[in-house]
Amino acid sequence: MPLYHKLGSIPSKRHTIFKKEDGTLHYEQLFGTIGFDGMSSLMYHLHRPTQVKAVGETLDIAPKAAVTHNIKSRLLRGLDIRPEDDFLDSRKTVLFNSDVHVGLAAPRQSMTDYFYKNTDADELLFIHQGTGTLKTMLGEIPFEYGDYLLIPRGMIYQMEFDTEDNRLLLTESYHPIYTPKRYRNWFGQHLEHSPFCERDFKLPQNLQTHDARGSFTIKVKKQGQLHHLEYATHPFDVVGWDGYNFPYGFSIHNFEPITGRVHQPPPVHQTFETSAFVVCSFCPRLYDYHPQAIPAPYNHSNIDSDEVLYYVDGDFMSRKGIDKGYISLHPAGIPHGPHPGTYEASIGKSKTEELAVMVDTFKPLQLTQTALDIDDGRYYKSWLE
Repeated sequence: MPLYHKLGSIPSKRHTIFKKEDGTLHYEQLFGTIGFDGMSSLMYHLHRPTQVKAVGETLDIAPKAAVTHNIKSRLLRGLDIRPEDDFLDSRKTVLFNSDVHVGLAAPRQSMTDYFYKNTDADELLFIHQGTGTLKTMLGEIPFEYGDYLLIPRGMIYQMEFDTEDNRLLLTESYHPIYTPKRYRNWFGQHLEHSPFCERDFKLPQNLQTHDARGSFTIKVKKQGQLHHLEYATHPFDVVGWDGYNFPYGFSIHNFEPITGRVHQPPPVHQTFETSAFVVCSFCPRLYDYHPQAIPAPYNHSNIDSDEVLYYVDGDFMSRKGIDKGYISLHPAGIPHGPHPGTYEASIGKSKTEELAVMVDTFKPLQLTQTALDIDDGRYYKSWLE
């Protein structure tokens, strides 16, 4: 998201002397992407950000495929994922390919004794249940039900939860996540026809600078492995920063749906894009207003992508037997559409209150054993008369 932001104290000119009160220097760090060609931010630390005291154990956390070649439409009961105390332990990948991992989490506790950094992927966390604060080296973002949290790769962070009842949808992207290009002009500003704009974003605030030495555990994900590193100084020692590469939040409730006289295709709901998949938000909206419109979606073929739909809340007009937290998977290669009876029943309806997140991937998805454990096993037959 090309949007400039800054917090704290920074020098008037980059790459120049910036002294502390005692006369010693702050330590500048470029936090950039795509070499030196992508978006970046410049941070100023109290201590060198390079002080690794020890490298501990390494755990293999790469997802394992239980189904590698899937042709079944599936329905996963997402809320069947059992809560666990630790944030990282609670994260369960259910669907994945070489571009993206889709998972669920139900953490009970905040991250208090370690920090986390994903160097493999941008993370897009959707908050289904719970409130709290995303704490990062670039500031804090309060979150609540319906928030997307976009955390760029390499960002050190902690999740602080207000309660134990938390549910998250997780998307780990091996490609940078942006807002759709067609929503932005050549300067990067969101256009008038965009269903959201810069005013809707939750930017980092309340920069907390910790001047502390000791032993600080940072768990780092790299190449599907979780490494345990000990740092000599607190990782949140940034006194100021500016730039374009930082975490931000966006509430699904601030997405303004695009409607029409007849049924609109899924791209009108697009919220984020990558070169390998898209994310869409299905929000409460008025139905099509042509006098003979059929509000239910028409049958369509998944030829180029697998479609994943996470049901958040409301009335899922084109589906039967759907509840909150369910995930439907419609694989490439076979058509799908409204369940029998819902097509006809939608005629004359004026609006929907549905709330859902869709992830469409351009490569087939594999299923983990966790996905099979929560699969209802019957969904692919649900279109039979």
